[in-house]
Amino acid sequence: MADPAGCCRPCATCLLCLYSCQWITPKKEKRKGLRTTKCDYSWFLFLFCVFFFTLLWLYFAIIILNDLHNFNEFIFKQKKLWLDWSLLLLIATAVLITYSAVLLVLALCLQLCGQPLKLHWLHKTLLILTALVVAAAFTGLGIKWAEEWRSARISLQATGPFLHIGIVGGMTLLAWPLASFIYRTRKTGLKVFLLLLYSAVMIALYLAPLGITSPCIMEENQLPPKPALVGHRGAPMLAPENTLMSLRKAVDCDVQVFETDVMVSADGVPFLMHDEELTRTTNVQAVFPERATFNSTSFNWTDLQKLDAGSWFLQRKPFHTVQSLSAVDRNQTTEQKIPSLEEALEAAKQSNISIMFDLRPENHSDYQSFVNATLQVILQSGIPQQQVLWLPDGFREQVKQQAPGFQQVYGRKRLQDEKEPLLHVNLPYQDMSSEEIRQYRQDNISVNLYVVNQPWLFSVLWCSGVSSVTTNACQVLKEMKQPIWLLPSSTYLMIWIVVDCMSVLVILWAFLLLK
Repeated sequence: MADPAGCCRPCATCLLCLYSCQWITPKKEKRKGLRTTKCDYSWFLFLFCVFFFTLLWLYFAIIILNDLHNFNEFIFKQKKLWLDWSLLLLIATAVLITYSAVLLVLALCLQLCGQPLKLHWLHKTLLILTALVVAAAFTGLGIKWAEEWRSARISLQATGPFLHIGIVGGMTLLAWPLASFIYRTRKTGLKVFLLLLYSAVMIALYLAPLGITSPCIMEENQLPPKPALVGHRGAPMLAPENTLMSLRKAVDCDVQVFETDVMVSADGVPFLMHDEELTRTTNVQAVFPERATFNSTSFNWTDLQKLDAGSWFLQRKPFHTVQSLSAVDRNQTTEQKIPSLEEALEAAKQSNISIMFDLRPENHSDYQSFVNATLQVILQSGIPQQQVLWLPDGFREQVKQQAPGFQQVYGRKRLQDEKEPLLHVNLPYQDMSSEEIRQYRQDNISVNLYVVNQPWLFSVLWCSGVSSVTTNACQVLKEMKQPIWLLPSSTYLMIWIVVDCMSVLVILWAFLLLK
Protein backbone atom coordinates (compact mmCIF):
# COMPACT_ATOMS: atom_id res chain seq x y z
CA MET A 1 0.00 0.00 0.00
CA ALA A 2 1.31 3.42 -0.90
CA ASP A 3 2.13 5.68 1.96
CA PRO A 4 1.61 9.24 0.72
CA ALA A 5 2.28 12.23 2.89
CA GLY A 6 -0.61 13.31 5.07
CA CYS A 7 -2.44 9.96 4.85
CA CYS A 8 -1.76 7.42 7.60
CA ARG A 9 -1.97 3.73 6.83
CA PRO A 10 -4.87 2.95 9.21
CA CYS A 11 -6.93 5.77 7.70
CA ALA A 12 -6.20 4.62 4.17
CA THR A 13 -7.10 1.04 5.11
CA CYS A 14 -10.41 2.14 6.65
CA LEU A 15 -11.30 4.24 3.59
CA LEU A 16 -10.54 1.36 1.26
CA CYS A 17 -12.56 -0.99 3.45
CA LEU A 18 -15.65 1.25 3.29
CA TYR A 19 -15.33 1.76 -0.46
CA SER A 20 -14.54 -1.83 -1.43
CA CYS A 21 -16.54 -3.56 1.36
CA GLN A 22 -13.54 -5.73 2.30
CA TRP A 23 -10.70 -5.33 4.78
CA ILE A 24 -7.54 -4.94 2.71
CA THR A 25 -4.34 -4.68 4.73
CA PRO A 26 -1.03 -3.49 3.25
CA LYS A 27 0.18 -7.11 3.00
CA LYS A 28 -2.97 -8.23 1.17
CA GLU A 29 -2.75 -5.32 -1.24
CA LYS A 30 0.89 -5.99 -1.97
CA ARG A 31 0.22 -9.69 -2.47
CA LYS A 32 -2.76 -9.09 -4.79
CA GLY A 33 -1.08 -6.23 -6.60
CA LEU A 34 -4.19 -4.04 -6.41
CA ARG A 35 -4.25 -1.00 -8.63
CA THR A 36 -6.87 1.22 -10.23
CA THR A 37 -7.86 -0.05 -13.67
CA LYS A 38 -9.67 1.70 -16.50
CA CYS A 39 -12.83 -0.08 -15.39
CA ASP A 40 -12.39 1.33 -11.86
CA TYR A 41 -12.01 4.84 -13.25
CA SER A 42 -15.13 4.30 -15.32
CA TRP A 43 -17.07 3.42 -12.17
CA PHE A 44 -15.67 6.50 -10.45
CA LEU A 45 -16.92 8.63 -13.35
CA PHE A 46 -20.30 6.90 -13.11
CA LEU A 47 -20.36 7.61 -9.35
CA PHE A 48 -19.64 11.29 -10.00
CA CYS A 49 -22.45 11.46 -12.58
CA VAL A 50 -24.92 9.73 -10.24
CA PHE A 51 -24.05 12.15 -7.46
CA PHE A 52 -24.56 15.14 -9.76
CA PHE A 53 -27.79 13.62 -11.13
CA THR A 54 -29.11 13.02 -7.60
CA LEU A 55 -28.05 16.50 -6.48
CA LEU A 56 -30.01 17.92 -9.41
CA TRP A 57 -33.08 15.94 -8.30
CA LEU A 58 -32.67 17.27 -4.75
CA TYR A 59 -32.86 20.78 -6.18
CA PHE A 60 -36.01 19.90 -8.11
CA ALA A 61 -37.54 18.25 -5.03
CA ILE A 62 -37.07 21.43 -3.02
CA ILE A 63 -38.56 23.52 -5.82
CA ILE A 64 -41.68 21.39 -6.30
CA LEU A 65 -42.52 21.58 -2.60
CA ASN A 66 -44.32 24.82 -3.49
CA ASP A 67 -46.83 22.87 -5.58
CA LEU A 68 -46.85 19.47 -3.87
CA HIS A 69 -50.23 20.02 -2.23
CA ASN A 70 -51.71 20.04 -5.74
CA PHE A 71 -50.06 16.68 -6.33
CA ASN A 72 -51.53 15.34 -3.07
CA GLU A 73 -54.98 16.40 -4.23
CA PHE A 74 -54.41 14.83 -7.66
CA ILE A 75 -53.45 11.48 -6.11
CA PHE A 76 -56.51 11.58 -3.85
CA LYS A 77 -58.75 12.28 -6.81
CA GLN A 78 -57.31 9.30 -8.69
CA LYS A 79 -56.78 6.77 -5.88
CA LYS A 80 -58.89 8.07 -2.97
CA LEU A 81 -55.72 7.88 -0.89
CA TRP A 82 -54.48 10.85 1.11
CA LEU A 83 -50.79 11.00 1.93
CA ASP A 84 -48.38 13.86 2.48
CA TRP A 85 -46.01 12.98 -0.35
CA SER A 86 -43.65 15.83 0.55
CA LEU A 87 -42.31 13.88 3.54
CA LEU A 88 -41.78 10.73 1.47
CA LEU A 89 -40.15 12.75 -1.31
CA LEU A 90 -37.69 14.49 1.01
CA ILE A 91 -36.75 11.30 2.92
CA ALA A 92 -36.15 9.28 -0.25
CA THR A 93 -34.15 12.09 -1.84
CA ALA A 94 -32.08 12.61 1.32
CA VAL A 95 -31.19 8.89 1.44
CA LEU A 96 -30.11 8.82 -2.22
CA ILE A 97 -28.05 12.01 -2.06
CA THR A 98 -26.39 11.01 1.22
CA TYR A 99 -25.40 7.58 -0.10
CA SER A 100 -23.91 8.87 -3.34
CA ALA A 101 -22.20 11.79 -1.56
CA VAL A 102 -20.52 9.49 1.01
CA LEU A 103 -19.25 7.20 -1.74
CA LEU A 104 -17.91 10.17 -3.71
CA VAL A 105 -16.09 11.60 -0.68
CA LEU A 106 -14.55 8.17 0.00
CA ALA A 107 -13.38 7.92 -3.60
CA LEU A 108 -11.82 11.40 -3.54
CA CYS A 109 -10.06 10.69 -0.24
CA LEU A 110 -8.73 7.40 -1.62
CA GLN A 111 -7.41 9.26 -4.66
CA LEU A 112 -5.65 11.78 -2.42
CA CYS A 113 -4.17 8.91 -0.42
CA GLY A 114 -3.00 7.14 -3.54
CA GLN A 115 -5.17 4.09 -2.93
CA PRO A 116 -6.85 1.89 -5.57
CA LEU A 117 -10.50 2.67 -6.35
CA LYS A 118 -11.95 -0.82 -6.05
CA LEU A 119 -15.70 -0.24 -5.81
CA HIS A 120 -17.55 -3.27 -4.46
CA TRP A 121 -20.25 -4.91 -6.62
CA LEU A 122 -22.89 -4.09 -3.99
CA HIS A 123 -22.13 -0.37 -4.29
CA LYS A 124 -22.20 -0.71 -8.08
CA THR A 125 -25.65 -2.29 -7.93
CA LEU A 126 -26.97 0.35 -5.55
CA LEU A 127 -25.57 3.14 -7.72
CA ILE A 128 -27.33 1.73 -10.78
CA LEU A 129 -30.58 1.50 -8.80
CA THR A 130 -30.09 5.10 -7.61
CA ALA A 131 -29.62 6.28 -11.18
CA LEU A 132 -32.73 4.37 -12.33
CA VAL A 133 -34.87 5.77 -9.49
CA VAL A 134 -33.81 9.35 -10.17
CA ALA A 135 -34.27 8.88 -13.93
CA ALA A 136 -37.78 7.52 -13.30
CA ALA A 137 -38.53 10.52 -11.08
CA PHE A 138 -37.43 12.97 -13.77
CA THR A 139 -39.38 11.06 -16.42
CA GLY A 140 -42.55 11.06 -14.32
CA LEU A 141 -42.09 14.76 -13.66
CA GLY A 142 -41.82 15.47 -17.37
CA ILE A 143 -44.87 13.38 -18.28
CA LYS A 144 -47.33 14.19 -15.50
CA TRP A 145 -46.14 17.54 -14.17
CA ALA A 146 -44.42 19.32 -17.05
CA GLU A 147 -45.12 22.81 -15.68
CA GLU A 148 -42.58 22.15 -12.92
CA TRP A 149 -39.82 22.55 -15.51
CA ARG A 150 -40.95 26.16 -15.82
CA SER A 151 -40.95 26.42 -12.03
CA ALA A 152 -37.32 25.30 -12.07
CA ARG A 153 -36.41 28.01 -14.56
CA ILE A 154 -38.08 30.61 -12.34
CA SER A 155 -36.23 29.25 -9.31
CA LEU A 156 -32.89 29.99 -10.98
CA GLN A 157 -33.74 33.67 -10.67
CA ALA A 158 -33.75 33.19 -6.90
CA THR A 159 -30.89 30.71 -6.58
CA GLY A 160 -28.69 31.47 -9.62
CA PRO A 161 -26.12 33.70 -7.86
CA PHE A 162 -25.78 31.28 -4.94
CA LEU A 163 -25.68 28.17 -7.14
CA HIS A 164 -22.83 29.80 -9.03
CA ILE A 165 -20.85 30.33 -5.83
CA GLY A 166 -21.55 26.77 -4.67
CA ILE A 167 -20.58 25.15 -7.97
CA VAL A 168 -17.41 27.22 -8.23
CA GLY A 169 -16.53 26.15 -4.67
CA GLY A 170 -17.19 22.48 -5.39
CA MET A 171 -15.20 22.48 -8.62
CA THR A 172 -12.37 24.32 -6.87
CA LEU A 173 -12.13 21.60 -4.20
CA LEU A 174 -12.05 19.04 -6.98
CA ALA A 175 -8.67 20.49 -7.97
CA TRP A 176 -6.99 18.60 -5.08
CA PRO A 177 -7.83 15.02 -6.14
CA LEU A 178 -7.39 16.05 -9.79
CA ALA A 179 -3.88 17.37 -9.12
CA SER A 180 -3.05 14.23 -7.14
CA PHE A 181 -4.16 12.03 -10.05
CA ILE A 182 -2.36 14.07 -12.70
CA TYR A 183 0.96 13.96 -10.83
CA ARG A 184 0.68 10.17 -10.36
CA THR A 185 -0.34 9.13 -13.85
CA ARG A 186 2.28 8.66 -16.52
CA LYS A 187 -0.04 9.09 -19.51
CA THR A 188 0.69 12.51 -21.00
CA GLY A 189 -2.35 12.51 -23.27
CA LEU A 190 -4.69 11.88 -20.35
CA LYS A 191 -3.00 14.62 -18.32
CA VAL A 192 -3.45 17.17 -21.10
CA PHE A 193 -7.07 16.14 -21.69
CA LEU A 194 -8.04 16.43 -18.02
CA LEU A 195 -6.27 19.76 -17.60
CA LEU A 196 -7.94 21.21 -20.70
CA LEU A 197 -11.35 19.89 -19.67
CA TYR A 198 -11.03 21.20 -16.11
CA SER A 199 -9.75 24.58 -17.33
CA ALA A 200 -12.62 24.91 -19.82
CA VAL A 201 -15.21 24.10 -17.15
CA MET A 202 -13.71 26.58 -14.68
CA ILE A 203 -13.48 29.37 -17.28
CA ALA A 204 -17.14 28.77 -18.16
CA LEU A 205 -18.07 28.95 -14.47
CA TYR A 206 -16.06 32.14 -13.97
CA LEU A 207 -17.96 33.78 -16.81
CA ALA A 208 -21.36 32.29 -15.90
CA PRO A 209 -22.59 35.40 -14.02
CA LEU A 210 -22.71 37.21 -17.36
CA GLY A 211 -25.74 35.02 -18.15
CA ILE A 212 -27.34 35.08 -14.70
CA THR A 213 -30.35 37.37 -14.44
CA SER A 214 -32.51 37.94 -11.41
CA PRO A 215 -35.13 40.60 -10.67
CA CYS A 216 -33.71 40.81 -7.15
CA ILE A 217 -30.40 42.23 -8.38
CA MET A 218 -31.44 45.84 -7.95
CA GLU A 219 -31.03 48.84 -5.70
CA GLU A 220 -33.23 48.83 -2.60
CA ASN A 221 -34.97 52.06 -3.62
CA GLN A 222 -36.10 50.34 -6.85
CA LEU A 223 -37.96 47.56 -5.03
CA PRO A 224 -41.68 47.52 -5.94
CA PRO A 225 -44.36 47.48 -3.20
CA LYS A 226 -44.99 44.17 -1.45
CA PRO A 227 -47.60 42.11 -3.34
CA ALA A 228 -51.04 41.87 -1.74
CA LEU A 229 -52.04 38.45 -0.41
CA VAL A 230 -55.00 36.48 -1.74
CA GLY A 231 -56.10 33.64 0.55
CA HIS A 232 -56.35 30.43 -1.51
CA ARG A 233 -59.62 28.96 -0.22
CA GLY A 234 -59.00 31.12 2.83
CA ALA A 235 -56.09 30.09 5.04
CA PRO A 236 -55.97 26.33 4.33
CA MET A 237 -52.88 25.76 6.47
CA LEU A 238 -54.69 27.09 9.53
CA ALA A 239 -58.29 25.93 8.98
CA PRO A 240 -60.32 23.64 6.71
CA GLU A 241 -60.40 25.11 3.21
CA ASN A 242 -63.47 26.97 1.97
CA THR A 243 -65.03 27.37 5.41
CA LEU A 244 -65.94 30.46 7.41
CA MET A 245 -63.18 29.60 9.86
CA SER A 246 -60.70 29.62 6.98
CA LEU A 247 -62.00 33.01 5.86
CA ARG A 248 -61.57 34.45 9.36
CA LYS A 249 -58.04 33.06 9.62
CA ALA A 250 -57.25 34.64 6.26
CA VAL A 251 -58.47 37.99 7.55
CA ASP A 252 -56.12 37.58 10.52
CA CYS A 253 -53.29 37.15 7.99
CA ASP A 254 -54.12 40.54 6.45
CA VAL A 255 -55.20 39.08 3.11
CA GLN A 256 -57.00 41.54 0.87
CA VAL A 257 -58.95 38.94 -1.12
CA PHE A 258 -60.65 35.69 -0.15
CA GLU A 259 -60.30 33.29 -3.10
CA THR A 260 -62.80 30.44 -3.14
CA ASP A 261 -64.78 28.05 -5.34
CA VAL A 262 -68.54 28.12 -5.78
CA MET A 263 -70.95 25.38 -6.75
CA VAL A 264 -74.74 25.44 -6.84
CA SER A 265 -76.84 22.83 -5.05
CA ALA A 266 -79.66 20.86 -6.68
CA ASP A 267 -82.18 23.33 -5.22
CA GLY A 268 -80.29 26.42 -6.42
CA VAL A 269 -78.22 27.46 -3.38
CA PRO A 270 -74.64 28.57 -4.21
CA PHE A 271 -72.12 27.12 -1.72
CA LEU A 272 -68.35 26.92 -1.27
CA MET A 273 -66.68 23.72 -2.52
CA HIS A 274 -63.65 23.03 -4.70
CA ASP A 275 -63.94 19.35 -5.63
CA GLU A 276 -66.67 17.95 -7.80
CA GLU A 277 -67.04 15.19 -5.19
CA LEU A 278 -67.45 15.74 -1.46
CA THR A 279 -65.25 12.87 -0.31
CA ARG A 280 -62.02 14.80 0.37
CA THR A 281 -63.33 17.65 2.51
CA THR A 282 -66.46 16.23 4.19
CA ASN A 283 -67.73 13.07 5.88
CA VAL A 284 -70.12 12.28 3.02
CA GLN A 285 -69.00 8.63 3.01
CA ALA A 286 -70.33 8.22 6.53
CA VAL A 287 -73.55 10.23 6.12
CA PHE A 288 -74.52 9.33 2.55
CA PRO A 289 -72.37 6.28 1.65
CA GLU A 290 -74.46 5.35 -1.37
CA ARG A 291 -74.08 8.88 -2.81
CA ALA A 292 -70.47 9.55 -1.80
CA THR A 293 -69.17 9.66 -5.37
CA PHE A 294 -72.01 11.81 -6.70
CA ASN A 295 -71.30 15.29 -8.03
CA SER A 296 -71.51 17.97 -5.35
CA THR A 297 -74.22 19.77 -7.33
CA SER A 298 -76.55 16.76 -7.05
CA PHE A 299 -77.07 17.35 -3.30
CA ASN A 300 -79.71 19.75 -2.04
CA TRP A 301 -78.84 22.37 0.54
CA THR A 302 -80.54 20.50 3.40
CA ASP A 303 -78.36 17.44 2.80
CA LEU A 304 -75.21 19.52 2.43
CA GLN A 305 -75.82 21.10 5.84
CA LYS A 306 -75.77 17.63 7.44
CA LEU A 307 -72.12 17.17 6.49
CA ASP A 308 -69.08 17.84 8.67
CA ALA A 309 -66.65 20.01 6.67
CA GLY A 310 -63.94 20.29 9.33
CA SER A 311 -62.98 17.00 10.99
CA TRP A 312 -61.18 15.73 7.87
CA PHE A 313 -58.66 18.55 8.41
CA LEU A 314 -57.59 17.08 11.76
CA GLN A 315 -57.66 13.48 10.53
CA ARG A 316 -55.73 13.83 7.25
CA LYS A 317 -53.48 16.73 8.26
CA PRO A 318 -53.11 18.18 4.74
CA PHE A 319 -50.40 20.54 6.03
CA HIS A 320 -47.80 20.17 8.78
CA THR A 321 -49.27 23.25 10.49
CA VAL A 322 -52.30 21.23 11.63
CA GLN A 323 -50.22 19.71 14.43
CA SER A 324 -49.66 23.12 16.00
CA LEU A 325 -53.35 24.11 16.21
CA SER A 326 -54.56 25.21 19.63
CA ALA A 327 -57.29 23.33 21.49
CA VAL A 328 -59.72 26.15 20.74
CA ASP A 329 -58.98 25.97 17.02
CA ARG A 330 -59.35 22.19 17.04
CA ASN A 331 -62.78 22.44 18.64
CA GLN A 332 -63.79 25.12 16.19
CA THR A 333 -62.56 22.99 13.30
CA THR A 334 -64.90 20.12 14.17
CA GLU A 335 -67.86 22.52 14.10
CA GLN A 336 -67.36 23.67 10.52
CA LYS A 337 -70.14 23.18 7.98
CA ILE A 338 -70.22 23.81 4.25
CA PRO A 339 -70.89 27.56 4.01
CA SER A 340 -73.28 29.08 1.53
CA LEU A 341 -72.05 31.87 -0.72
CA GLU A 342 -74.44 34.19 1.10
CA GLU A 343 -72.71 33.46 4.42
CA ALA A 344 -69.27 33.97 2.87
CA LEU A 345 -70.32 37.31 1.34
CA GLU A 346 -71.64 38.51 4.68
CA ALA A 347 -68.36 37.57 6.39
CA ALA A 348 -66.33 39.26 3.64
CA LYS A 349 -68.47 42.39 3.87
CA GLN A 350 -68.03 42.58 7.65
CA SER A 351 -64.26 42.04 7.34
CA ASN A 352 -63.98 44.53 4.47
CA ILE A 353 -62.12 42.15 2.17
CA SER A 354 -62.83 41.30 -1.46
CA ILE A 355 -63.96 37.91 -2.71
CA MET A 356 -62.83 36.14 -5.87
CA PHE A 357 -64.15 32.77 -6.99
CA ASP A 358 -64.36 30.13 -9.69
CA LEU A 359 -67.85 28.86 -10.52
CA ARG A 360 -67.77 25.08 -10.97
CA PRO A 361 -68.20 22.86 -12.89
CA GLU A 362 -67.79 24.91 -16.07
CA ASN A 363 -68.99 22.11 -18.35
CA HIS A 364 -72.29 21.56 -16.52
CA SER A 365 -75.42 21.65 -18.69
CA ASP A 366 -77.09 24.10 -16.26
CA TYR A 367 -74.11 26.45 -16.04
CA GLN A 368 -76.13 29.49 -17.07
CA SER A 369 -78.56 28.87 -14.23
CA PHE A 370 -75.55 28.58 -11.91
CA VAL A 371 -74.37 32.00 -13.08
CA ASN A 372 -77.82 33.48 -12.57
CA ALA A 373 -78.22 32.01 -9.08
CA THR A 374 -74.75 33.18 -8.05
CA LEU A 375 -75.25 36.65 -9.45
CA GLN A 376 -78.60 36.98 -7.70
CA VAL A 377 -77.14 36.03 -4.32
CA ILE A 378 -74.28 38.53 -4.70
CA LEU A 379 -76.57 41.40 -5.69
CA GLN A 380 -78.94 40.67 -2.81
CA SER A 381 -76.13 40.40 -0.25
CA GLY A 382 -75.45 44.12 -0.17
CA ILE A 383 -71.69 43.70 -0.56
CA PRO A 384 -70.19 46.60 -2.56
CA GLN A 385 -69.77 45.49 -6.14
CA GLN A 386 -66.14 46.62 -6.29
CA GLN A 387 -65.34 43.99 -3.64
CA VAL A 388 -66.38 41.21 -6.01
CA LEU A 389 -63.68 39.91 -8.38
CA TRP A 390 -65.52 37.95 -11.08
CA LEU A 391 -63.45 35.09 -12.55
CA PRO A 392 -65.90 32.86 -14.52
CA ASP A 393 -65.68 33.35 -18.29
CA GLY A 394 -69.07 31.86 -19.07
CA PHE A 395 -71.77 34.49 -19.75
CA ARG A 396 -69.37 37.26 -18.71
CA GLU A 397 -71.08 39.86 -20.90
CA GLN A 398 -74.40 39.18 -19.18
CA VAL A 399 -72.73 39.65 -15.80
CA LYS A 400 -71.14 42.93 -16.93
CA GLN A 401 -74.57 44.29 -17.85
CA GLN A 402 -76.26 43.29 -14.59
CA ALA A 403 -73.33 44.12 -12.30
CA PRO A 404 -71.11 46.75 -13.95
CA GLY A 405 -69.30 47.40 -10.68
CA PHE A 406 -67.73 43.94 -10.48
CA GLN A 407 -63.99 43.78 -11.10
CA GLN A 408 -63.63 41.52 -14.13
CA VAL A 409 -60.64 39.19 -13.74
CA TYR A 410 -59.40 37.19 -16.72
CA GLY A 411 -57.56 33.89 -16.64
CA ARG A 412 -55.49 34.69 -19.73
CA LYS A 413 -52.95 37.14 -21.03
CA ARG A 414 -54.03 40.14 -23.05
CA LEU A 415 -54.45 39.81 -26.81
CA GLN A 416 -52.97 42.06 -29.46
CA ASP A 417 -56.40 42.95 -30.82
CA GLU A 418 -58.08 43.32 -27.42
CA LYS A 419 -61.39 45.18 -27.85
CA GLU A 420 -61.31 46.58 -24.34
CA PRO A 421 -58.23 46.75 -22.11
CA LEU A 422 -57.80 44.14 -19.38
CA LEU A 423 -57.45 45.56 -15.91
CA HIS A 424 -56.99 42.33 -13.92
CA VAL A 425 -55.44 38.96 -14.85
CA ASN A 426 -55.21 35.80 -12.76
CA LEU A 427 -52.65 33.25 -13.96
CA PRO A 428 -50.41 30.41 -12.74
CA TYR A 429 -47.08 31.83 -11.62
CA GLN A 430 -45.30 29.72 -14.28
CA ASP A 431 -47.15 31.53 -17.08
CA MET A 432 -45.60 34.99 -16.71
CA SER A 433 -41.97 36.02 -16.97
CA SER A 434 -40.45 38.84 -14.95
CA GLU A 435 -40.33 40.96 -18.09
CA GLU A 436 -44.06 40.45 -18.75
CA ILE A 437 -44.91 41.29 -15.15
CA ARG A 438 -42.96 44.55 -15.40
CA GLN A 439 -44.66 45.41 -18.68
CA TYR A 440 -48.14 44.75 -17.29
CA ARG A 441 -47.29 46.86 -14.26
CA GLN A 442 -46.21 49.74 -16.48
CA ASP A 443 -49.52 49.42 -18.34
CA ASN A 444 -51.51 49.52 -15.06
CA ILE A 445 -52.74 45.94 -15.38
CA SER A 446 -53.13 44.17 -12.04
CA VAL A 447 -51.45 40.74 -12.10
CA ASN A 448 -52.36 38.03 -9.59
CA LEU A 449 -50.34 34.80 -9.74
CA TYR A 450 -51.16 31.47 -8.07
CA VAL A 451 -50.37 29.40 -6.04
CA VAL A 452 -47.34 30.92 -4.28
CA ASN A 453 -46.36 29.31 -0.97
CA GLN A 454 -42.59 29.39 -0.65
CA PRO A 455 -40.72 32.56 0.42
CA TRP A 456 -38.15 32.19 -2.38
CA LEU A 457 -40.89 32.29 -5.02
CA PHE A 458 -42.68 35.15 -3.31
CA SER A 459 -39.39 37.06 -3.26
CA VAL A 460 -38.81 36.65 -7.01
CA LEU A 461 -42.35 37.79 -7.82
CA TRP A 462 -42.06 40.69 -5.38
CA CYS A 463 -38.87 41.89 -7.08
CA SER A 464 -40.58 41.47 -10.47
CA GLY A 465 -43.40 43.80 -9.41
CA VAL A 466 -46.41 41.46 -9.30
CA SER A 467 -49.57 43.05 -7.85
CA SER A 468 -50.74 40.13 -5.71
CA VAL A 469 -50.30 36.40 -5.17
CA THR A 470 -52.72 33.66 -4.22
CA THR A 471 -51.26 31.59 -1.40
CA ASN A 472 -51.90 28.73 1.01
CA ALA A 473 -49.27 30.12 3.38
CA CYS A 474 -50.61 33.58 4.17
CA GLN A 475 -49.30 33.29 7.74
CA VAL A 476 -45.75 32.88 6.37
CA LEU A 477 -45.80 35.50 3.64
CA LYS A 478 -47.46 38.02 5.96
CA GLU A 479 -44.31 38.11 8.11
CA MET A 480 -41.97 38.89 5.22
CA LYS A 481 -40.89 42.52 5.39
CA GLN A 482 -38.62 42.30 2.36
CA PRO A 483 -37.49 39.68 -0.19
CA ILE A 484 -35.20 36.94 1.08
CA TRP A 485 -32.29 38.64 -0.63
CA LEU A 486 -31.73 41.86 -2.50
CA LEU A 487 -28.35 42.72 -4.03
CA PRO A 488 -27.27 45.92 -5.73
CA SER A 489 -25.56 45.11 -9.02
CA SER A 490 -22.30 46.65 -7.78
CA THR A 491 -22.27 44.36 -4.72
CA TYR A 492 -22.99 41.32 -6.86
CA LEU A 493 -20.14 42.25 -9.20
CA MET A 494 -17.75 42.55 -6.26
CA ILE A 495 -18.81 39.14 -4.87
CA TRP A 496 -18.36 37.60 -8.33
CA ILE A 497 -14.80 38.93 -8.66
CA VAL A 498 -13.78 37.91 -5.11
CA VAL A 499 -15.15 34.35 -5.48
CA ASP A 500 -13.44 33.82 -8.83
CA CYS A 501 -10.10 35.19 -7.61
CA MET A 502 -10.16 33.02 -4.47
CA SER A 503 -10.97 30.00 -6.62
CA VAL A 504 -8.00 30.61 -8.89
CA LEU A 505 -5.68 30.98 -5.89
CA VAL A 506 -6.89 27.75 -4.26
CA ILE A 507 -6.49 25.82 -7.53
CA LEU A 508 -2.93 27.10 -7.98
CA TRP A 509 -2.18 26.22 -4.38
CA ALA A 510 -3.47 22.67 -4.87
CA PHE A 511 -1.35 22.04 -7.96
CA LEU A 512 1.79 23.59 -6.43
CA LEU A 513 1.42 21.89 -3.03
CA LEU A 514 0.86 18.39 -4.42
CA LYS A 515 3.59 18.65 -7.05
